[in-house]
Amino acid sequence: MIGRLRGTIAAIGEGQALIDVNGVGYLVHAGSRTLAKLAVGEAAEMFVETQMSESAIRLFGFVAAEDRAWFARLQDAPGVGAKVALSILDALTTAQLMDAIALNDTGAITRANGVGKKLAERIVTEFKGKPPPMGLFASTFTTTSTTSTPVAATGARAAAISALVNLGYTQVDASRAVAQAARDVGDDATESTLIRAALKALAPTA
Repeated sequence: MIGRLRGTIAAIGEGQALIDVNGVGYLVHAGSRTLAKLAVGEAAEMFVETQMSESAIRLFGFVAAEDRAWFARLQDAPGVGAKVALSILDALTTAQLMDAIALNDTGAITRANGVGKKLAERIVTEFKGKPPPMGLFASTFTTTSTTSTPVAATGARAAAISALVNLGYTQVDASRAVAQAARDVGDDATESTLIRAALKALAPTA
């Protein structure tokens, strides 16, 4: 399976890009948010999810490892295929998606084309209380990528959730508190800032 491509953008079309890797052209399907970060003639590195069927092999590309990981994870939910997963990641960043799941904000998810209320509720139910995608494409994944897409925010959130779970809070409560903290203090907040804000949110009211 192809997991990453590094080369030159040879062409960009509707919903796809052609990447020249040492003289071999790879056609990669991508969302509009991803394609907007590419430019013909420029070097690029894309994280790839390979999907194979009896009739075709399709490559889906992302400039951030987290997007690729969530693209694969979203398709675990009933009714979510590649097209819907791409649409969701076009409408929401991975951090916003995690917040929407943690806070039961189905309205945010329905901003994606092709996603109605019932499907949004199904997505929230499927992933609520679960940790973000882990493994090679985890939020803490580091690389010598030629892109400048930041991954610190998602990594800080994951680390903050983990810290709260280690303190004895449930995954659901920790995820919800960190999501609310991120909305209060900003998407670029550090891990320690998120933890302090989340603990304040978790503190019992008088």
